Amino acid sequence: MTETRTRSRLGGRSARRTLRSAHDFTMLPGLENSLPFCEVMDGAQVERIDLASMDILENVGVQFRDDIALQDWKHAGAKVVGDRVYLDRGLVRDLIATIPSDFTYHARNPNNNVRLGGKHSVFVPMTGAPFLRDLDDVRRNPTLDDLAMFHKLSHMMPAMHSSAHHIVEPYDHPISQRHLRITYSSMKYSDKMFMGMTTSPKNAEDVIEMCAILFGADFIENNPVTTGNCNGNSPLVWDETMLGAMRAFSRRNQPVLCSPFVLGGANTPASVPASVAQLNAEALSALAYTQVIRKGAPAIYGHYLSTVSMKSGAPMAGTPEISLMNFMIGQMARYYNVPWRTSNTLGGAKTFDAQAGYESATTLSAVMHSGANYIWHSAGWNEAGMHCSVAKFIVDAEQCAMAYRMAQGPQWDDFDTALSAIPDVGPGGHYLGHPHTQENFQSAFFMPEMFDNNSIEQWAAEGSVEITERALTHARTLLNEYEEPKLDVAKEEELLDYIARREREIPAADELNQSY
Repeated sequence: MTETRTRSRLGGRSARRTLRSAHDFTMLPGLENSLPFCEVMDGAQVERIDLASMDILENVGVQFRDDIALQDWKHAGAKVVGDRVYLDRGLVRDLIATIPSDFTYHARNPNNNVRLGGKHSVFVPMTGAPFLRDLDDVRRNPTLDDLAMFHKLSHMMPAMHSSAHHIVEPYDHPISQRHLRITYSSMKYSDKMFMGMTTSPKNAEDVIEMCAILFGADFIENNPVTTGNCNGNSPLVWDETMLGAMRAFSRRNQPVLCSPFVLGGANTPASVPASVAQLNAEALSALAYTQVIRKGAPAIYGHYLSTVSMKSGAPMAGTPEISLMNFMIGQMARYYNVPWRTSNTLGGAKTFDAQAGYESATTLSAVMHSGANYIWHSAGWNEAGMHCSVAKFIVDAEQCAMAYRMAQGPQWDDFDTALSAIPDVGPGGHYLGHPHTQENFQSAFFMPEMFDNNSIEQWAAEGSVEITERALTHARTLLNEYEEPKLDVAKEEELLDYIARREREIPAADELNQSY
C-alpha cells in the first residue's frame, strides 16, 4: 500500500488532528489499580516497623495539645500524663480495626462518585499554594477568580477526580472568611467531590454545614462527601487546631487524612526505616483518635513526605528516599487494612522546567507502584508547593491520565482479532491500513496532546513551541469551552445565605489584601 493511500484511509493529518482535538471532559471512573505493588520490605521488616511504632506510642508517647482530646483519651483508657498520651498497642489495634477499609465518596453528580480503598484510587489536584504562575506564566498572588479558574480546569480534566479546595490562596478575600468562599467555589464550578478546609475547628464546622446544605444533613451522616486534612507536627505532636477540625469531620462521618508532616532528616531521624517508624506511630495515633471520636468513621492514613537538603535545609522532591518511603508506607497501610494517602507530581523547581518534569515523573511512577489510594497534589505543584503553575497543572493532569491508562494493565479484549492481522500483513508489510488499525488507532495507544512528537522540521515550521506555551494555550482553550455544572437554585441560594450570615459574624479585621 502506498503512503498516499495510507494517509487517505486514516483520514489525513487534518482529520486526525480534528479527532484528537474533540475534547471529552467526562471524568474517568475511579482508578482500580491492576499493577503489582512494589513491596520493598519482607514480612519480618513490616512487623519490625509495626513493633517499633508501637514501642514509640507506649513508651515515648504523643503530645495531644488539646484538652478535649486528652479527656477523650482518658475515657478511652489511655495513660495521660500532662499533655502526653501513652497508647497501649492493644488499644491502638482495637481502634484502628474499626476504620472502614474502603468506602465511596458521593459527588454532587452521582456519575462522579468514586470508591476509595484497597485497589481503588483517586487523583486530587494540589492545594495550598500562596502564589500561582498564571496564564501568562507570571508568578503573582492569586485571587478568587484564579481559584475559580483552577476549579474549572479540575472539572474539565478527566483524570482529576476532585476539585480539591484552596488550590491557590485567594488574597483578595479576608483570611478569616476565605474558607467559605473556597468551599463555595469547589462546589459551584465542579460537580466532582471536593476537600474541606481544616484551618480551624470552626472553619471545619462551616464546611460541614455547607455540605449539609448541598447534600442534606441526613445524607452526610451516612455518606462521605468531602475530605479534611489534619497535619501533625512531627515529631509526635497533634495540636488543638487540627484535633478540633478532626472532631468536626469525624463526628459527622466525613473522612480525614491523618497526615504527619515529614521533613526527613529535620523532624524525623536521618534514616528511611526510622523515619517510617516515627511517621507510622504518628499516623496511628491520629487514626485511633478518629475512632475515639466516632467508631466506624472513615479515616485515611496520611502523610506529607519530603527529604531535607543537608546543604540548605530546603525540602526536596523526587528523591529515591521519598519513593522508598512511599513503598514502605503502602505496605504498612495494607498491614493495618486502612486506605492511605500520598502526594504526587511534586516539583521543587522555580519554573516548569526539566527539573520539575523529572521530579514529578519520578514521584508519579513510585506512587502508582506504591498502591496509594488518595493521590493528592496530583496537578500543579512546583517550587516546593509555593506556587501552582497553570502550565504544569495541565501537563500533570495529562500525566495522571497516562498513569491511569498504565495502571489499568494490558487490555486483552481484542487480542485474537489483533493477532489475526499478522498473517494478513505478513513479512515486510505494515499495519497502518489494516481494518483492525482503522478501528482502533485512536484508542490502542495513548496519544498525549501536550507532548510534541513531530519531526524537528514540522515543529520548527509550526513555531518551535515548547511545552509551557503549548500547555498555556491549551488551558485558554479549555477555559473558553468550560460549561458550568449548575447548582440547584434553591441550594445555591441557601449556600449564599449561609456565607453572607457567617461573613457578618466573622470579623474581617484588616486582613484584606495582606501579602505573606
